[in-house]
Amino acid sequence: MPFALQPITESFYDDAPVRYVIDVEVPADPDYVWSEFTRQNTLDWCRALKKVTYTSAEPYNDKTTRTAELAPGGITLNEQFFIWDEDPAAHHYRHGFYGKTSSVPGLKNFGEYTEVTPVDGGGSRIVWKFAMKMSGVALPGFLSNPIASLAFGTVKSDTVKHFGQATKS
Repeated sequence: MPFALQPITESFYDDAPVRYVIDVEVPADPDYVWSEFTRQNTLDWCRALKKVTYTSAEPYNDKTTRTAELAPGGITLNEQFFIWDEDPAAHHYRHGFYGKTSSVPGLKNFGEYTEVTPVDGGGSRIVWKFAMKMSGVALPGFLSNPIASLAFGTVKSDTVKHFGQATKS
């Protein structure tokens, strides 16, 4: 039985009670990095995820949908993109979604935002924001933010490792 989550706006990525931001530079070209974030079965380099499947046909846009299965616990999120901007000439890309449904209760809102931009001298900057609000009684931010940091820490290290080895240009 899926549990409904509430839509968000772009400001939620910065204002949510629980947030985690990955902000890293990697040696891989921005176009390649973006192609990895937007391919079918994306994020297969992340140990925290079992499978991520786009459920909309290409070309993807701000109406695209996707399903993510988390490795620990078998949690499934159905996601709805509402931001999708691509500027190949400037090598600047971004997208953002909110969770529509979750296979487990407890979340009121969940969102994720990814931005890829070029770095002077080569490579890419990846800014990846995770934001959530729990439903009902939740841990205060000073407790929940460190827990989120631990959970998303493997996503960061796996991503740096993946793009550190993948230097296609």
